[in-house]
Amino acid sequence: MSVDDAVMQDAATKPAHSLSPTDALPWVEKYRPVTLDDVVAHTDIISTIDQFISKNRVPHLLFYGPPGTGKTSTILAVARKIYGDPSIMRNNCLELNASDDRGIDVVREQIKNFASTRMQGSAGLGFKLIILDEADMMTTAAQSALRRVIEQYTKNVRFCIICNYVNKIIPAIQSRCTRFRFAPLPQPEVEKRLNHVIAQEKVNLSEDGRRALLKLSRGDMRRALNVLQACHAAYDLTDESAVYRCTGNPEPDDIEGIMRSMMNDSFEVAYHNISSLKRDKGLALQDIIQGIYDLAATIVFSPQTRVYFLDQIAQVEHRLSTGGSEKLQLTALLGATKTAIELTPREGK
Repeated sequence: MSVDDAVMQDAATKPAHSLSPTDALPWVEKYRPVTLDDVVAHTDIISTIDQFISKNRVPHLLFYGPPGTGKTSTILAVARKIYGDPSIMRNNCLELNASDDRGIDVVREQIKNFASTRMQGSAGLGFKLIILDEADMMTTAAQSALRRVIEQYTKNVRFCIICNYVNKIIPAIQSRCTRFRFAPLPQPEVEKRLNHVIAQEKVNLSEDGRRALLKLSRGDMRRALNVLQACHAAYDLTDESAVYRCTGNPEPDDIEGIMRSMMNDSFEVAYHNISSLKRDKGLALQDIIQGIYDLAATIVFSPQTRVYFLDQIAQVEHRLSTGGSEKLQLTALLGATKTAIELTPREGK
């Protein structure tokens, strides 16, 4: 064997990275709650479900609310508490993402076949568990078929239906489930969990970076952890500027400059300034509108003018979400600002 062959063979036998499988996980999965006690906030929901389990009276569950608020983490922790042994949980718990498998065939075949068989193993409360994540993506026909399956196999199985928009779940399914709304997480609870992750991962986070992270997370723990991990990987120091650059959001100074230009400069100058800033920093008008909305409370408008202004930026955001041109909607935003400025002195007379 030549020297080159020996070197190549030696390199092949060495691991490419010394990271453990746990270290390679995204922080969202690495720090996902394992037990109900680990779940952040939602104490009322957790205590109610705990009572259901202790009295062996678990109903069908419907979890709804914004993303990143702990819906999936909670039901997985519930499943671990019910079954205990991971192998028994694996055999008796079916987790489906309804945004992938959302047709009527999945309900008729996969779900019905799983629900119609008896529970395997002696642990647990005597029933199987079916978790349907993102169920608001299911077709109406699939939901109608699911209603019949829920009705038919209640003795043998419990369903947990998870969605962001409860109005997209048909009333027949809603009436068969106990509903729990997962509200956006309070900032202190998000901060408490972030402090644990920061300490474990030794993240160099400045105080203004912490404030920016909490502000941009908007009660979404998943978003907060993903942004924190991305900033930690990209920058030695995670400060306010790093957080805004990493997420692509306009910085507060940029928003204040945009608002100042819209209120004080002429229409043409303000349009040119904002277009240049958008081009130079790669900003989206949707994010600029969100920043202006956050700033609107500090602008010196009369109550009536503020209502008009917020209504106009809401319409601009809606038109953007349906595919409207950013250039045209920017002119609409400028027009709304100039009209709001004109309205204020009239109301003061």
